[in-house]
Amino acid sequence: MEEKIERLEPQGTPNNPPNNLKGKLKFVGPGFVVAATGVGAGDFVMASIAGTSFGLTLLWVIVVGAFIKFVLTEGIGRWYLASGKTILEGWHLAGWWATIYFGAYLVLMGLIYGSAITGTCAMIMVAMFPGTSFSLWAISSGIAGFLLVWFGRYQILEGLMKILIGIMFVSIIGSAIIILANAGSVEYGIVPSIPEGSFFKILGILGGVGASITLTSYSYWIYAKGWRNRQWMSIMKLDVSVAYIVTGMFAISVMIIAAELLFGSGVTISGNDGLVGLADAYGERFGNIARWIFLIGVWGAIFTSIVGPWHGMSYLFTDFVRIVKNKGRKAPGKEKPITEKDTAFRFYLFWITFPPMLLLLFKQPVAIVLIYGALGAAFMPILAAVLLFLLNSKQIDKADRNTKVKNTIFGLIILLYLYLGGSELFEMIFG
Repeated sequence: MEEKIERLEPQGTPNNPPNNLKGKLKFVGPGFVVAATGVGAGDFVMASIAGTSFGLTLLWVIVVGAFIKFVLTEGIGRWYLASGKTILEGWHLAGWWATIYFGAYLVLMGLIYGSAITGTCAMIMVAMFPGTSFSLWAISSGIAGFLLVWFGRYQILEGLMKILIGIMFVSIIGSAIIILANAGSVEYGIVPSIPEGSFFKILGILGGVGASITLTSYSYWIYAKGWRNRQWMSIMKLDVSVAYIVTGMFAISVMIIAAELLFGSGVTISGNDGLVGLADAYGERFGNIARWIFLIGVWGAIFTSIVGPWHGMSYLFTDFVRIVKNKGRKAPGKEKPITEKDTAFRFYLFWITFPPMLLLLFKQPVAIVLIYGALGAAFMPILAAVLLFLLNSKQIDKADRNTKVKNTIFGLIILLYLYLGGSELFEMIFG
């Protein structure tokens, strides 16, 4: 795959990036989009379960989990800026089997994820407005994401994400600060450790904190941002660093809230409805307004996980279609820019919005869920392995390749995800 996509340079993007920290911080954005997109109810649930069961002894796991996502996302950004090729173009270098697998997973992901995330958003809305229709909230949430992406552009998406992150920052982190300010004597452990019975919760946290196919959208968002080459490498690394520091802070805040409210109470949290239970416990201590503020923060986290994938996964599908269409092309040709107006982009946007509504009405067919789970269990270890290959290849300059330390980290990440994926498959088959 020799050809490269023609990159867009939005008006106002300078050819020479700033060198000082203040100037660089003005360009931070795509990292927030990918991090906010990946942080959903699942991450908050796992942090809540850990805080309820073990206090703050597992805070270190959130730090490690955020670091893993930083390594993967930085690798995706580094590959694009160093090679000029999207992550899917790099993925295609592994062979057609990898590209077809990616496309199949992407299509099923649209069905299952589109149904699950809008349902979760609806659950939070029903908690805020008791007695209202779950189906109506789920459908309206999907349509809201559809309209925002259909009529918007990346710059609008980034601005919306920053607003939602601001809401999350005030509500979730603010709630944690209020909790700490009113905390009595500490009745739970705070020293980093691996408590008995915590192993699977540790794996759940490591597997969360923003881990999914949406990580691969990062190369398309920095492409849409106008970052053209390795001159933007330092800004990209700062962008990802700031994003995952904030992401980690959200998960830590939820763990603090759960530890203070529910540790030792005998209350257990499981599933997405556990977030509503946590909000109820928070409201019992600080009042209904506080409960609302917390739920608004959770809603913000979930809605970013609608808008971001609606946009990023549509970009991925558009690139997949482009690569399939180019099969057999011997000479590189000038590629048209990938835009939100592409037919493939709008087809996938429709696909992730409307067909999943049928799954909400008729429940998710078991066969589709099983196939999706099997493909999904293999995705993260394959992504890490592909990145390990690409970031050591001659496709990029030696200065941009992995060091021995980074190779070791990638190797450990692959082993972790192989274990997580294997455990997920085992649970699906024998659980």
